[in-house]
Amino acid sequence: MDRKPDEKYPPIEPYDQGMLDVGDGNLVYWEVCGNPDGKPAVVVHGGPGSGCNARGRQYFDPDLYRIVQFDQRNCGRSTPHASDPAADMRHNTTAHLIADMELLRTHLGIGAWLLHGGSWGSTLILAYAEQHPERVSEIVIEAVTTTRRSEIDWLYRGAGQLFPEAWDLFRAGAPEAEGPGDLVAAYARRMESPDPDVRARATADWCAWEDVVISKEAYTGPSPYGGRPGRDQQALVRLCAHYFSHGAWLEEGQLIRDAGRLAGIPGVLVHGRFDLDSPLITAWELARAWPDAELTVIDDAGHLGGPATRRAVLAAIDRFARRA
Repeated sequence: MDRKPDEKYPPIEPYDQGMLDVGDGNLVYWEVCGNPDGKPAVVVHGGPGSGCNARGRQYFDPDLYRIVQFDQRNCGRSTPHASDPAADMRHNTTAHLIADMELLRTHLGIGAWLLHGGSWGSTLILAYAEQHPERVSEIVIEAVTTTRRSEIDWLYRGAGQLFPEAWDLFRAGAPEAEGPGDLVAAYARRMESPDPDVRARATADWCAWEDVVISKEAYTGPSPYGGRPGRDQQALVRLCAHYFSHGAWLEEGQLIRDAGRLAGIPGVLVHGRFDLDSPLITAWELARAWPDAELTVIDDAGHLGGPATRRAVLAAIDRFARRA
């Protein structure tokens, strides 16, 4: 297919889709695009709580890949939706999402698949791959995160050193927090409030802070957080606060510590040097611990990436397309 190196593949529509019963009253939406006989790949979206979108599959040559996408529990088209205060978050943890991915893989009859995603998606990819390495053919990650508590502390407290005015407003949005270390948990408690006004205010304050952290990056279109529809905004914030207040139910440093389990799995890590959301140190430490990973640092990019980021990700996925 004739296209520029940093140009994604044309939009395509799913040829199959459905709702997978994963237990605990949860249904997970999934869809498949591309070549039914192609190399299996799954796109793992970020957030947590962003939901999948059509742009995610455009990194893949539809003639060569069988592209799977799904909405993680309680977001996107999965039900119940986290914007509904009645949705029970007790059955939404990293372990649940790993199990959901395995159930979806077997449901679709896939032996092993390439994993692609970024930001929170990279955390889930690594957690899944370290638990099920035999089910992973390759990994391509951009905007690397492992959701260590130190990473969460940077994003919701440390980055305030760069944006003190905005962080003061973010801090004021949960005045009951018992110090900066309790701020994310305080927002999580607010997102569980029966009062819709409390949830709406917490959602707006959280999204305003997230947008400030990435505000120096070059991007067009609506604000990545504040520009989302209200229902999706509330689900995103509720799930982010839920996961981050629990350290994603991972031991501190677990994913880098256990990166040796990925031995033999080729990986490509693409990270912007000026990613203020997820500083480069995490990607660098992961690359050192995972001998089969290649780290590409994009000097003029941040968390949202840019043309050079797209070029690196597309090149990696194209390279793996014909790998047995």
